[in-house]
Amino acid sequence: MDLLTANDRPGEYPPSYYAETAKHLDRFPNAAGDLTCDVCVVGGGFTGMSTAYHLAQRGYDVVLLEAQRVGFGASGRNGGQVSTGQRRDQDELEEMVGDAHARDLWDIGCQAVDLVRDLCGTDAVHTDFYPGIVHTVHRARDHKHNQAYADHMQSKYGYDKISVLEPDACRAIVNSPAYHGGTLDMGSGHVNPLELVFGLVRLAVAAGARVFEGSKVLNIAEGDPATVTTDQAVIKARYVVLGCNGYLGNMQKHVAARVMPINNFIVATAPMSPDAQEDIIRHNYAVADSKFVVNYFRFSDDQRLLFGGTESYGYKFPKDIAANVRKPLTQIFPQLKNVEIDHAWGGTLGITMNRMPHFERLAGNILTMSGFSGSGVALGTMSGKIAAEAIAGHAENFDVMARVPTLPFPGGPKLRSPLLVLAMLWYSLRDKL
Repeated sequence: MDLLTANDRPGEYPPSYYAETAKHLDRFPNAAGDLTCDVCVVGGGFTGMSTAYHLAQRGYDVVLLEAQRVGFGASGRNGGQVSTGQRRDQDELEEMVGDAHARDLWDIGCQAVDLVRDLCGTDAVHTDFYPGIVHTVHRARDHKHNQAYADHMQSKYGYDKISVLEPDACRAIVNSPAYHGGTLDMGSGHVNPLELVFGLVRLAVAAGARVFEGSKVLNIAEGDPATVTTDQAVIKARYVVLGCNGYLGNMQKHVAARVMPINNFIVATAPMSPDAQEDIIRHNYAVADSKFVVNYFRFSDDQRLLFGGTESYGYKFPKDIAANVRKPLTQIFPQLKNVEIDHAWGGTLGITMNRMPHFERLAGNILTMSGFSGSGVALGTMSGKIAAEAIAGHAENFDVMARVPTLPFPGGPKLRSPLLVLAMLWYSLRDKL
């Protein structure tokens, strides 16, 4: 089943709060005929649009191909959280890859947040960057790790923007009985993700990139130049960059074995009063909890609670997304059990076994970056800048990311889904203990 159309109509955005409230860009044409370029970018989300923008800025002739609409995929549907560092905590990365490599990964993760913050300060991007993410723990016994981790980040990395929230202080900010303390990271923040993508599109086009929608890639043939084929066009390119994340399909089976698509779901409530918003989450912070299947939430500019939770590993979205997400919403905020839900939508992201992105040169002139595992707002945007640097001959950051081992899922694409379902049942049980 094609994930591009399994739950969505061709050429249409999902029924999300973001898509309903954004001022849409004019539709771009389909790619047609014989085209040549320096770089062909596949995918019109954070990774692809950032790649196109940063390459065009450097003077490269760029063609970007999007199978649906720009920002159609996870980039335009997600929770909008922009977190420092990588998807894994730094102490975990130190054990995984060693101190020096972990430090380089931390630096890239911080640069990613800076990049998003800077982009939000441009006229092209119509969303503000709101500082502050609270990371809450759902089990009292896990709170002791908060102080240790904050101390670790301050002493070893000189990162002083993270502070410990004792249970009472956490409850004063996030008015939920479900949490037992947490940390507040003021270096992180949140944005409207679809507006960020649209801003990247404006910047890329202004810099000279050629953008095509409704242009699904059917084949990529290695060579110099490489050949990218759609149903209506053949593109010859010196370089190809793949930025497809969970929507890659079987275009590259080597990558598909390492990056698994999963579905995640979000609801938007009816607007609340400013006082009601402050009673739920103070100071307009975003929140993410410590569950394996993360609950994440924040408020929109018009005081709607945007709450994300639950995942599925089949192709199809559930029939009643709102009812599914209302369950964890009510568990976290019992006082909102009767809140009106105006929007409910799903999207497909890409995860890896170790939750770290998969960066690789599939050939000397074909690069892939995917598997952001829920951290794509910052890292997906940063990956485009990294790809542009690599193509321009400065591959240090690309190599830092590519050296992180991303193993294939057991059984490959055919067995990864049932095995992951079994794993998720175990982690769901563990979350309750």
